[in-house]
Amino acid sequence: MATAQALKRDGKAAPEVAAAAGEGSGRREQRLVARAAGLFRERREHGLRRMDRMFLFLMLGQWVFAILIAVFFSPYAWAGKTKAIHLHVYVAVFIGGAITALPVALALLRPGWAGTRHVIAATQMLWSALLIHLSGGRVETHFHVFGSLAFLSFYYDWTVLLTATVVVTADHLARQILWPESVYGIVNPEWWRFLEHAFWVLFENTILVVACVAGVKDMKGAARQQAEVEVLAESDELKTLALEMALDEAKR
Repeated sequence: MATAQALKRDGKAAPEVAAAAGEGSGRREQRLVARAAGLFRERREHGLRRMDRMFLFLMLGQWVFAILIAVFFSPYAWAGKTKAIHLHVYVAVFIGGAITALPVALALLRPGWAGTRHVIAATQMLWSALLIHLSGGRVETHFHVFGSLAFLSFYYDWTVLLTATVVVTADHLARQILWPESVYGIVNPEWWRFLEHAFWVLFENTILVVACVAGVKDMKGAARQQAEVEVLAESDELKTLALEMALDEAKR
C-alpha cells in the first residue's frame, strides 16, 4: 500500500506502475516474508516489554507481601506464639529489597532485552525461596514456584524456564544440605526430597515449553496472515492505479 502511494506521489509513468503491479511471484514472496518478519518482531518486542512491566510490579508487590509475612506470620512460624520484631523482618526488608532492585532496574532501563527476562526468571525463583523461608517451609508456599513458572511462560521463551529451574533446584538442594527446616519445615527430610520437587517442576516445564513453542508459532502465523492481507491489498491498489494511469494517458 505504501508502494502504491509512493508511486502515485512520485508521478511514475503507467508502464512503471504496471510493472510494479505485475511483479513476479518470487519478488512478491520476498516482500511477504520480509513484512511478516517485521510484524512478528514488532509484536514479539511489544509482548516482551509488556511482560517486563508486569514483573516490575509483581516484584514490588512481592516485596511488600514478604514484609507483611515477616511482621505478622514469621514470628508464629518460627517462634511459637511470642510476637516480637523478628529477624525475618530485616531479612524481608533488606534481602527482599536486594532481590527486587536489579530486575526492577532492568525492567525500567532495558525492557525487552533477553538479559532482563533471564534476571527476572532467576530473581522470581529467589523470591519463591525467600517466601518459603519466611513461612517456615510451609508446603503451601511452594506453590509460588509453580505459579511463577506459569507467569514466566508468558514470555513465550522456553529458555527463561530453564534459568528458573536451575535456580530453584540449586536453592532446594543447597538449603536441604545446609538448613532443611527453612525449605521443608522439618529438620531431617529424606535425601531425595529435592529431587521430588525438581521432578514436579520439570513436569510443569514440559507442558509450558510446548505452550511457549506453540505460542511463538501462532504469532508467526498471525504475522504471515496479516502480511498476506497487506501485500494483496497493495497489489490490488497498484493494479487499480496502473489502470487509472493507462486510461488517463489514453484520453490525452
